[in-house]
Amino acid sequence: MSADGEADTGFTDEEGIPFVGAGPGDPDLLTVAGRKLVEDADLVVHAGSLVNSELLDEFCADAEQVNSVGKDLEELIPLMTDAYESGRTVVRLHSGDPAIYGAALEQMDALAEAGVPSYLVPGVTSAFAASATLRTQLTLNEVSNHVVFTRPRGRTLSAEEDHISDFVGFGDTTVCIYLGTHAVSETMDRLLDEGHDPDTPVAVVYHASWPDEDVIEGTIETIGGRVEDAGYRASALVIIGEAVNGSAYERSFLYGDWARGGDAPNDEPDTETQEPDNE
Repeated sequence: MSADGEADTGFTDEEGIPFVGAGPGDPDLLTVAGRKLVEDADLVVHAGSLVNSELLDEFCADAEQVNSVGKDLEELIPLMTDAYESGRTVVRLHSGDPAIYGAALEQMDALAEAGVPSYLVPGVTSAFAASATLRTQLTLNEVSNHVVFTRPRGRTLSAEEDHISDFVGFGDTTVCIYLGTHAVSETMDRLLDEGHDPDTPVAVVYHASWPDEDVIEGTIETIGGRVEDAGYRASALVIIGEAVNGSAYERSFLYGDWARGGDAPNDEPDTETQEPDNE
């Protein structure tokens, strides 16, 4: 138990510099552990405009705040190391979840080389905020059994490494594209050229959970023009797949006869129902 009467968790009493996921934008979606860590911090190194300024104002007002944008490892590591070794409480605040399309591990490895321990604190990634906004599930019975987090080809991903078309081709897969707002039209044109159904649902959620959140819905055929008309070039999540509409699903066995002690069809228990995924 902490001095203020709150129960400590494994994420708030570890030694070292925590790499905290700030969540998708709304300060209320910062985890309990994340909030405690940033409120107790002397120094918060954050991801600039990718972290909602309202979150910084509300929870980090008493800390020194350093924007990491434009700084390389040779600047960031000594900054955090010196502060930590002088006895200050340091938090590295990433947008979303630090395990998704970030560079947390290379920073953590560099800190380890400098003799400073660090650890990850999960956050809510934008795909989950976007699905909440759309009032749908990324997995949906008899519609989507798989979820893919991916990104389009570009400076860090070659054409050969871009598998969006393959993922969409699976059919029963919800494809969540990060870092691809600028390439929506190009990506959709490529999907059309490769023979994908032009009526496949697509949603683009700009600034999921932020005050200026915006949702653009369409299909592989129509979404590119709509995003161009809106003028968005960054900070949106693209979701492709039938789950976007949140319809055409079949009732699961979770609240059916089997859940009351009966048998699932063919007397085969639904293992997903048996052990629901609570992540």
